[in-house]
Amino acid sequence: MHNPCAIIPVYNHETAITTVVDALIAQGFPCILVDDASTPACAKVLDQLAQRDDVFLVRLTVNQGKGGAVMTGLREASRLGFSHALQVDADGQHDLADVATFIEQSRANPAALICGYPLYDASVPKGRLYARYLTHMMVWINTLSLQIRDSMCGFRVYPLPATLALISSAKIGKRMDFDSDILVRLSWRNQPMLWLQTKVHYPLDGVSHFRLFHDNVLISSMHTRLFFGMLLRAPLILWRRWRT
Repeated sequence: MHNPCAIIPVYNHETAITTVVDALIAQGFPCILVDDASTPACAKVLDQLAQRDDVFLVRLTVNQGKGGAVMTGLREASRLGFSHALQVDADGQHDLADVATFIEQSRANPAALICGYPLYDASVPKGRLYARYLTHMMVWINTLSLQIRDSMCGFRVYPLPATLALISSAKIGKRMDFDSDILVRLSWRNQPMLWLQTKVHYPLDGVSHFRLFHDNVLISSMHTRLFFGMLLRAPLILWRRWRT
């Protein structure tokens, strides 16, 4: 069975979210919006969108962060009977013209996690671009592999059974550390992954919730935890590589 939907974590993106939902609905994808304790102005826009067919709204009363909102959306997608979930940011940075290609690959490889790796334009903040290279290196160390081409791009299609099994049994970062954390942990479980390049633009509504100091501390702490987790799992990881 392959029954996909889109999951969009939303925190005060009232300017861009309607454009994102319109593009997904036009391609025939049901949308689950997760309101991560947004302001009343954004909540009003989400309430209006939720009146449409194939738009579902989950509201969090306390801000959980991007990862917490995505995980809430993944659980809701499973509850509603979907088999796969496309994670999309609410600020319009992802090229939704690529959705059909991602879903096509997911349908052909239903057990695989379909991951985007970004092709940036001139709008990308240079500081964040350079910082990604350090994250790439840490991810390769923590997985003992070069498999993960980019762990920070949140444009991906999750197979729900394998993903929910992980988030039910592991403590995964709930904020900007989520995208890398879950990918490394899925890699530890030998999760099949396919990689597709996708254009990324920063951002449609000019709103970024990346906190330079706080989120970099969170990401650094995540890499430290994952490093020691990798050391514990290294024999099993290497044994699996040897077998394949």
